[in-house]
Amino acid sequence: MRPNYVLGGRYRITEALGEGGMANVYLAHDLILDRDVSVKLLRLDLRDDPHTIKRFQREGLAATELVHPNIVSVYDVGEENGMQYMVMEYVKGMDLKAYIKQHFPIPYQEVINIMEQVLSAVAVAHAHNIIHRDLKPQNILIDDKGVAKITDFGIAVAMSENALTQTNTVLGSVHYLSPEQARGGMATKKSDIYSLGIILYELLTGTVPFKGETAISIAIKHFQSEIPSVREFDPRIPQALENVVLKATSKRPSDRYETVTDMANDLETSLSPRRASEAKFVPAADADNGETKVLDKSALHSEVAHQEPKPDDVPPSKPKKRHRRRHWLYVLFGLAAVLIAMVGLAFWLGRPQTVTVPDVSGLTIDEAQQKLSDSSLDTGSIKRQSSADIKKNLVIKTSPAAEKSAKKDSKIKLYVSTGPRMVRIGNYIGQSYTRTAAVLKAKGVTVRRQNESSNEVPIGSVMQQSVESGQRINPKETTVTLTVSAGQRQLQLANLIGKKKAQIQRYATQESLNISFKYRYDNATKETAIDQNPAAGSMVKEGSTVVVTLSRGKKPVSKSEPKVEDFNVDVSIPFEANSSKTSGSGKTSVSSTSGVNTVQIYIRDHDHDYGTVYKQLTIAQDTQVTIPFAVESGKSGGYKIVRDGKVILADNNVTKNAH
Repeated sequence: MRPNYVLGGRYRITEALGEGGMANVYLAHDLILDRDVSVKLLRLDLRDDPHTIKRFQREGLAATELVHPNIVSVYDVGEENGMQYMVMEYVKGMDLKAYIKQHFPIPYQEVINIMEQVLSAVAVAHAHNIIHRDLKPQNILIDDKGVAKITDFGIAVAMSENALTQTNTVLGSVHYLSPEQARGGMATKKSDIYSLGIILYELLTGTVPFKGETAISIAIKHFQSEIPSVREFDPRIPQALENVVLKATSKRPSDRYETVTDMANDLETSLSPRRASEAKFVPAADADNGETKVLDKSALHSEVAHQEPKPDDVPPSKPKKRHRRRHWLYVLFGLAAVLIAMVGLAFWLGRPQTVTVPDVSGLTIDEAQQKLSDSSLDTGSIKRQSSADIKKNLVIKTSPAAEKSAKKDSKIKLYVSTGPRMVRIGNYIGQSYTRTAAVLKAKGVTVRRQNESSNEVPIGSVMQQSVESGQRINPKETTVTLTVSAGQRQLQLANLIGKKKAQIQRYATQESLNISFKYRYDNATKETAIDQNPAAGSMVKEGSTVVVTLSRGKKPVSKSEPKVEDFNVDVSIPFEANSSKTSGSGKTSVSSTSGVNTVQIYIRDHDHDYGTVYKQLTIAQDTQVTIPFAVESGKSGGYKIVRDGKVILADNNVTKNAH
């Protein structure tokens, strides 16, 4: 698609960003919202396939439901002249594949931070019953602030329909393909978990676990070969961290994590000293395969031959009485049948007896042990893990699970709750909201944003947090509210012409504007605005100065009218540093030693008196201001500057000659 083409009457194409097996991607500019976006166009050779088009549209619309800081947002899905397109958030940065190549080796904590963001995003997709099916570093973007964002949600399903004919796509994806997908089976949420384990492997080693000249050879390794040890590559990697890789990439889906949240929880503590002596993860052994032994036919024939009368035993005088021999043959066959039945019965009676595992979830350990004992089962090891639903010290589940069969007197493993997983809140003041929210959401914390104008804090930085640093919270019950700087507020300046001075001052106070008054003779009513700068309708920032010219009334014609002299006086206002404060609600706010001062200036001259504020302004350092005076010849003016209700500067004898 050529540059400057306007797609859908809204998206102006700027340049090509890349080409893939499914679609081509372009940088475009949204003419309505005035922002850069990425536009993905279905490839020409796939536009005549109605099934692919339908999947592209349906999955694209489904992806618009996935709102998460670590998922590339899908803004729009449409069609123009047979071109299927998808409009997405433009992420300025690089994909994770390039990031690994450029930054390897990556510190373990940074690896965990990246994975926690990715896992948080996949958890949201799985909650919407969307399986990515093509998770790989090429589909994970890292922006210039270090935030990870997953892309190609929804399109991955459509891509799998053409996977066998898209050789480049298969070669790019087969390195992260689960064994069940490699066998041609159905992809599940646990298939995504396998791919996430391979991505974690690559983050730790800088390479993929299996390589080969063809996609088929690599796929075969996924369901035949064991994942190489990351600790053999780097012995410094903790065993607990390698265990996350091993469990996520288990050959059998049942041996993997149940959910990506379970994987995130395990990964979060993998660097903890408490897990330093953890044993290497080994998947659960296959169930014992009992074999039913059948009596060998040759043995049966031998037994029959042994019991069958020999020809020499038959009296010579009765050689033709074959019916008797046939009779004995029937008897012997009957005895053999009885013998086989007895052997089978003995085998059946000798087999291990099985019982049904009872449901002990929600019980105490003692209660669970008693219930297992009543079912002729023993208690095995006890593993403690967090649970948002089961109270502390109560049983979450068993292994084997409830209602499953188990051998009589076998040991049943108990999983006991340590209560909800608590999250420690850090100090996020002054940090980027986007990165902070991503880190908190990756830990399961609900984050609420509220914007507030600020002249001192950069746009997008956190100004306040509702939970103080160091506190531990239950992410299922507590929402963290972050107050984020929206920068200086802008407003459209009202029309002040014709308004009285008092009205203008009230407006300035309400909108946090500084008003500077000038005077000149005019036919308009005295103290009425006859001019303003900037003009009405202009966009101005909060704290800006607006110069308003007021009427002195009609110019007198009497020669006895006193002469009024205009002159300026420069005054330096000292700044007083403020100490940081914590609000009464316990919210932590931006700590600053600079702060701001709000001061009011009062003047007394021909046009003003001390009864009204001449100008109010906000300063963050020592500031020099110029005060205009109009003083009758032979008289003096005055000024006073007030901060926090106290006069800090004053001069009641201001004359032109003295300044």
